[in-house]
Amino acid sequence: MNPATGQVFSLLARGSKEDVDAAVTSATQAFASWSRTGAEERSAILMRIADLIEKRKDEFARTESEDQGKPVHLAASMDISRAILNFRFFAQTILAHENESTSDAHTLNYVSRKPAGVAGLISPWNLPLYLLTWKIAPALACGNTVVAKPSEMTSMTADLLADVCVEAGLPAGVLNLVYGLGPEVGEAIVRHPEVPLISFTGGTATGRRILEASAEHFKKVSLELGGKNPNIIFADANLDKALAMTLRSSFLNQGEICLCGSRIYVERSVYPAFLEKFVAETERLTVGDPSDPKTFMGPLVSKAHWEKVRSYIDIAREEGGRIECGGTVPEMSGAFKNGFWLRPTVITNLKQNSRCVQEEIFGPVVTVQPFDTVDEVIHLANDVKYGLSATVWTESLSKAQKVAGELRVGTVWINTWLHRDLRMPFGGMKHSGIGREGGPHSIDFFTETTTVCVRT
Repeated sequence: MNPATGQVFSLLARGSKEDVDAAVTSATQAFASWSRTGAEERSAILMRIADLIEKRKDEFARTESEDQGKPVHLAASMDISRAILNFRFFAQTILAHENESTSDAHTLNYVSRKPAGVAGLISPWNLPLYLLTWKIAPALACGNTVVAKPSEMTSMTADLLADVCVEAGLPAGVLNLVYGLGPEVGEAIVRHPEVPLISFTGGTATGRRILEASAEHFKKVSLELGGKNPNIIFADANLDKALAMTLRSSFLNQGEICLCGSRIYVERSVYPAFLEKFVAETERLTVGDPSDPKTFMGPLVSKAHWEKVRSYIDIAREEGGRIECGGTVPEMSGAFKNGFWLRPTVITNLKQNSRCVQEEIFGPVVTVQPFDTVDEVIHLANDVKYGLSATVWTESLSKAQKVAGELRVGTVWINTWLHRDLRMPFGGMKHSGIGREGGPHSIDFFTETTTVCVRT
């Protein structure tokens, strides 16, 4: 369904357990040869995949927008560009990776690294190709074969990727895409005894089910789950830069990014001035036609999600919150009349234990709260069940390092947001997941190691 119009534009195969079984059989057969293919050849194929995506970048971006709702220019600059980078990065990483070795007077010890087998990969709907390729690229680079399930709401660019992989010369059976619903396809992948490894990005509740289901076969599991990320703004920050980036970290991609800063904490001395400017700039953001280069926000991904996000705005009112701006559905005309639109929403006057502060909303809704001391804001930032990321705005290096050192999150950005070095570990703490991926951490996850000791 196109979120901008509310209309069905394509039909998708509803995969079954039998389809998953067939895909695993295909992947298992292909593993015998792909796992023995040299790293240079695997790298060359991944580079060809990246080149072919880049050649069709406009088509991929339009398709991603139609499927997910985000502006076309955002899909091109963020989603598709990152998908290209994912393939190129891991194509290079696999050639540069060095295994550990030690020696003494009588022995040589070294690590023998081998692909894990058939990798089960399950990706979400918010950054469809971006996050699907973040899993596929390292899995293939390490010599694994893949059975992957894209989100049933956003599978169109995955289908384009399949065409690209065939054109790039990826051997048959190495990458298998099974479309369908989580309880039918996703669960079959997770429970399959011949799939030793699961990488999942998505909701915390689903992640818990995956962890439980995979335990039967002692699978390797990487879970990147939900977030309720704090954005901490101190009085000594460059407030103009903090304001501009906070708008992006709050509402980019309709707030449908697990790394969005949905809890904004502002030091009390600058709280009134910051809030006034932040609300004014939020009201200026353009919500509209995803194909318009001036559009900042498109529609939410689905009717069900649209209703969920709006229900939290009602909850905020019930909890005594003040809607400073947004919270309403803009009037749209023509083809967009029945789309899933919502104005970006800023809420104040909520207590720390309110549901809108504690629970992941995953939409263009943020809360803003004042704080007085460093220790207080560290406590507030940590006082949720999630621990994915945080952003800190201050000109004091010592203060920034103290806060970063005490936050229970996987990533802390200081005076920036969403800058990602793919060599660094990525993942969350607490209910935001387990495991780390990125650079050598992805190589570790997608391979098994054997220590070999040789008497010299």
